[in-house]
Amino acid sequence: MTVTNLDEIDRKLLAELQAEGRITNVELAERVGLTAPPCLRRVRALEDAGIIKSYHANVEPNMLGYAITVFAMVSLKSQAEDDLRLFEDHIKELPEVRECHMLNGEIDFILKIVSRDLQTFQEFLTSKLTPAPNVASVKTSLTIRTAKHQPGVPIDI
Repeated sequence: MTVTNLDEIDRKLLAELQAEGRITNVELAERVGLTAPPCLRRVRALEDAGIIKSYHANVEPNMLGYAITVFAMVSLKSQAEDDLRLFEDHIKELPEVRECHMLNGEIDFILKIVSRDLQTFQEFLTSKLTPAPNVASVKTSLTIRTAKHQPGVPIDI
């Protein structure tokens, strides 16, 4: 669903909040050219509409002991809807899996996985991912470095 009834101020609000989620309402209002009360009403309306889904802290994985990030390409034995949901439900229970996207093409899912080290990842792979429901194969690629990590979407203002 695309929302087309957002005006320029709504888009500015979204851009500012996406860049700095902890900004105060007073500062946000100043940046977008509003006073505080209508700014807060607009933000609440964006939240109520489901456009703003959540606020969170962007933590540094290395500082918490997660030294590696791995992308796993998973192929399933069956693409029947019940089998897809069974796999997705299993993945939702694995905290190491930070993202799960269903793909079109040869690979059914791509997963972003964080782990403390290679041994821990290997244990995760062999005990939780490979034996998951309906898994036919898993191909993994270890991230060497990240050149860009920008959550959210581009917002035209």
